[in-house]
Amino acid sequence: MSAAPPTTVEGASTVQSAPMGESEWRLVWRRLRRKRLAMISLVIITIIYGMGILAPVLAPYSYTATNLDIPRQGPSWDHWLGTDTLGRDMLSRTMYSARTTLIVTTAVILSGSLIIGNTIGLLSGYRGGWVDALFMRVGDVFSSLPGLVMLILINATLGERVTSSVRDFERATGIGGLVASGLPSYLLVFSALSLFFWVGTARIIRAQILQLRERDFIVSAEALGATPYRVIRYHLFPNVTFLIILQVSATLGGIAGSEIVLTWFGVGVQPPAASFGAMLFEGSGTRTFQTAPHLLLVPGAVVTLLLFAFNLLGDALNDAVRGR
Repeated sequence: MSAAPPTTVEGASTVQSAPMGESEWRLVWRRLRRKRLAMISLVIITIIYGMGILAPVLAPYSYTATNLDIPRQGPSWDHWLGTDTLGRDMLSRTMYSARTTLIVTTAVILSGSLIIGNTIGLLSGYRGGWVDALFMRVGDVFSSLPGLVMLILINATLGERVTSSVRDFERATGIGGLVASGLPSYLLVFSALSLFFWVGTARIIRAQILQLRERDFIVSAEALGATPYRVIRYHLFPNVTFLIILQVSATLGGIAGSEIVLTWFGVGVQPPAASFGAMLFEGSGTRTFQTAPHLLLVPGAVVTLLLFAFNLLGDALNDAVRGR
């Protein structure tokens, strides 16, 4: 049995069918390309994250190399964005900070949103009963907690334990450099963020599945003996794919911002790993800004561009899926 066309939740209009011979994805991409702000936002995100991916190749200096002879130096030919309080190159640290944000954001999206959130939403909406009640009550508990405070508490209390565990793993396996690379910080931050970012995705997917499971094509598939796995995999999941894309685009900016805020508070990604939060903290003092404004303006401009681009792209993608 063929599945019904994808729909949006909360009374939104049904996604318009693609012309004959054109897939829904191509139709959405064609609508998105017409939106100039969306394309500009996509270019900005690609440039910032591209610098992060290629940081080991593009960065002119090591992001950990210090030079106390040139602290807080303004932009120059040798250091295009200046140096920080320890004489480290700001351009190199900006590139590696973009890589940190990309790593954490990707890990949270894959684990918290795509895997945990979608799986729970699909199972909860289709199975119902005690399965639905259990998952939704757990989600209620997480959503009722003050997210930022809990993230700070988790990172502050478990930081040393995670670092100790990774160090023990190094000794047991003989693999070195994991702690020095900042891996414990990455693991702790994305694990803590994943605990809270799955709830919204699960609720949206569940709401749509509750509507879809009553449709004729689902009832017919079940009557023909389709297993729950087959119903979910081949009939329900394809009909919520666009919702998943919209949810991911809507949470990207929030995840990136949360990582930066945690690091700004000193409980996020720890040195030697570079992070926009640490750069913003170093340049946020009044006297520091008066004597070396580039310490705050450089990371502030990049973070503002990134988060603003995510918001514009999310709005444009939402309009493209809805046929606007």
